[in-house]
Amino acid sequence: MKVEVKTLAAKDAGALDLDDAVFGIGEVRADLLQRVVKWQLARRQAGTHKAKERNEIARTGKKYGRQKGGGGARHGNRRAPIFVGGGKAHGPRVRSHAHDLPKKVRTLALKHALSSKAGSESLIIVDEAVLKDAKTKAARDAFAKLKLSNALIIDGDTVNENFAKAASNIPHIDVLPAQGLNVYDVLRHDQLVLTKAAVEKIHERFAAKETA
Repeated sequence: MKVEVKTLAAKDAGALDLDDAVFGIGEVRADLLQRVVKWQLARRQAGTHKAKERNEIARTGKKYGRQKGGGGARHGNRRAPIFVGGGKAHGPRVRSHAHDLPKKVRTLALKHALSSKAGSESLIIVDEAVLKDAKTKAARDAFAKLKLSNALIIDGDTVNENFAKAASNIPHIDVLPAQGLNVYDVLRHDQLVLTKAAVEKIHERFAAKETA
């Protein structure tokens, strides 16, 4: 598929061919996207929630009261969960929430995420994302010309330092190198902006996986 290329000033800069196998999938599978988003969020979850169990409570284990005649049940440990201040029964423990997901599923989901942006006309290709000075006003003016309000901007191997600094002060705008492209960030932004270098890296990435 052929798409128009724009400059940061929203002027025409030619056209570019996109791989239909990556950007032209007709029927986007929401189930794949959901699985990968769930996998990403599970991996970033800290899992540091913790409650003390009865063996971690600093209370006496000495039997209190008489065995009989007390008018109640017979207890021998104040650390038991039934007492106020006792240990938590089956409480949360420190653990990892990460789970496995086949690499083929992750690769296919990224293709579907990119195709969803292309199919909804939310994909914009620019020739380069470079600013002479790290001025937020210059970045804001460029985004206004491109009609960007909530966008993920992907560059090549590296991101222009001035452009990244200028964009960092603008809400709902994220800038990542091509290596950082992921399903969750693509879907949570209304628009996806790719530079020519980013498109080249994406094509190389999927071509290498198919060869492997």
